Amino acid sequence: MEYFVGIVLALAIAGLAAGCGFYRDRSFGPTVLIVIAAYYVLFAVMGSSGRTIVVECIAAAGFVLAAMIGFKASPLLVAAAIASHGLFDFTHYLFIDDPGVPHWWPGFCGTVDILLGASLALLHMRDSRTPQAPGVPRG
Repeated sequence: MEYFVGIVLALAIAGLAAGCGFYRDRSFGPTVLIVIAAYYVLFAVMGSSGRTIVVECIAAAGFVLAAMIGFKASPLLVAAAIASHGLFDFTHYLFIDDPGVPHWWPGFCGTVDILLGASLALLHMRDSRTPQAPGVPRG
């Protein structure tokens, strides 16, 4: 069920981002990535583990750094980082013991992250191939 809900939510977010043009704002993807990365810190706090909070903060810092670099360099880098967070979701339990993570979270969030990252990448690649008249903003 978590995969189904993840698919529906990812498509809804991507559709909203495309329909409203949110994805065109350079801060959209990085902000999404930072929020996504913060959830594991929240789960560590809920699990009341000081060591795990530190480990999750370090992991989150890597994604925050990717968001900052991607913001300056390329929205495709941000999209790839969002999708890579999905891979992180599916392998998280192998590296970090976080008792606060709900059992359904990796499947749900991993699905959202991979589909949303792929959707944002496709939207940005489509925009980069679409000819634009000089002085006419996209939108």
